[in-house]
Amino acid sequence: MRFQKACIKYGVPDVDLFQAVDLMERKNIALVTNTIFAIGRTTYKHPEWRGPWLGPKPSEENKRYFTEDQLRAGEAVIGLQAGSNKGATQSGQNFGASRKILLGK
Repeated sequence: MRFQKACIKYGVPDVDLFQAVDLMERKNIALVTNTIFAIGRTTYKHPEWRGPWLGPKPSEENKRYFTEDQLRAGEAVIGLQAGSNKGATQSGQNFGASRKILLGK
């Protein structure tokens, strides 16, 4: 219980924490491993941490602000999904074609 409280205080999301029974009775070792990785990810948020990190650095919010002119200019652009398929067809594809089964004599 103290371990979980310390992890939450450190900044680990409570959904990433294992229960004591998971470790003591070896019920869910995968969740214990995920908790260790969650602690490793949380160390990136603590600049005073001088030890090694575990796992990739979590992404950070990258807000963007657009003017009304920029937003209106984007409405005039036709996306590639609405464009032509440049002559691509599905001819020659035969998914689900029947198998030839030969019966022996």
